[in-house]
Amino acid sequence: MTYLDSVLAAVRALRANVLRSILTTLGIIIGVSAVIIMIGVGAGAQARMDELINSLGSNLIMVLPGSSMAGGVRLGTGTRPSITEDDAAAIQREIPSVQVAAPSIRGSGQVVFGNLNWSTLISGITPEYLVAREWEIQEGRAFTPEEVKGAAKVALVGETVVKNLFPGQDPLGQIVRIRRVPFKIIGVLKAKGQTPMGRDQDDAVFVPITTARKRVLGGRELGGKSVGVIFIKAWSADLVSQTVKEVTQVLRQRHRLRKGQEADFFIRNLSQLLETRAESSRAMSLLLAAIASVSLIVGGIGIMNIMLVSVTERTREIGLRMALGARSRDILAQFLTESVTLSLIGGIIGTMIGIGGSIFLASFGEWPTIIEARSVILAFSFSAGVGVFFGFYPARKASLLDPIDALRYE
Repeated sequence: MTYLDSVLAAVRALRANVLRSILTTLGIIIGVSAVIIMIGVGAGAQARMDELINSLGSNLIMVLPGSSMAGGVRLGTGTRPSITEDDAAAIQREIPSVQVAAPSIRGSGQVVFGNLNWSTLISGITPEYLVAREWEIQEGRAFTPEEVKGAAKVALVGETVVKNLFPGQDPLGQIVRIRRVPFKIIGVLKAKGQTPMGRDQDDAVFVPITTARKRVLGGRELGGKSVGVIFIKAWSADLVSQTVKEVTQVLRQRHRLRKGQEADFFIRNLSQLLETRAESSRAMSLLLAAIASVSLIVGGIGIMNIMLVSVTERTREIGLRMALGARSRDILAQFLTESVTLSLIGGIIGTMIGIGGSIFLASFGEWPTIIEARSVILAFSFSAGVGVFFGFYPARKASLLDPIDALRYE
């Protein structure tokens, strides 16, 4: 009995009980489609997380001011103006692993153009800020060091601000009023989207830090050269941990903090934090795929159950085949082929449903999904393996039947 004969015999047997065959393959269909969809959703979420990480900037470290005390109550991070522009300059000058250190101050305010206005985030920055955040200029240009030094009234705007203040217009060269102070727009920043915390990064206006301090933000908490945050970019990911240690040493020395004394600043390794979130996302994706794989096991058990029933129903047929010269391995091949055929049919249908479901989620559910070839191959191969694994016992049982007992079976 050739392999082709086994396949044809298996197809005939399955066609004889079409409804039962369809119900048997449901577990495989659901399992394969669920695995493909879950892996697709997980891959889409991972890609989205990678996109968010890249939008914040790679190898990024943030230094934040410390917390102050009022009546014995600690008021939280940023309430004590303890870091300055000079700290940023010292970090960039003294630590070789630092590519740039960019001080920044920020606040909110109304931006007015013509008869339109928009409330947005206003940040005072230096040219190094765009390098640290890996933020590209879409149109126009960035600030020059001379404009920062001279407190020039120039501004960069994000895409959200452009959409709300300049619908259908070119913002370059336009004059806007920020807290009643006129500014000339010299550049439009490339869109970055939301942060992992959900804040729109493009809803912002950037002005030179000196201009922001003297003309726009001001305030007692921004007196002198105090800043709200210092963005530090290391030369490579491998140097981030070392850079954190060296930044801590430099700042403690500059702030004259004794050994054991609590620091008056906070350091956040943003890359490490987001990588941890990404790892959690990957673990969740694997968990979802593992849960979906359970239905494949359930489908395999269903196949084994039906094949055992089939062996019992066809005992006399098996005895007749053996009496006519069929060998045990021919019977084994016949029933094993039926089991694998059921699994492959379920795998093919499940693959189509899984791909279609992923496309549906991406198109209509607005859920990011990525259909990976390896996930399709993995799910389909696993379904075939299930057919072999769970079909072997019934096929082995059929091949070991005694021909005389099989012919006498009622």
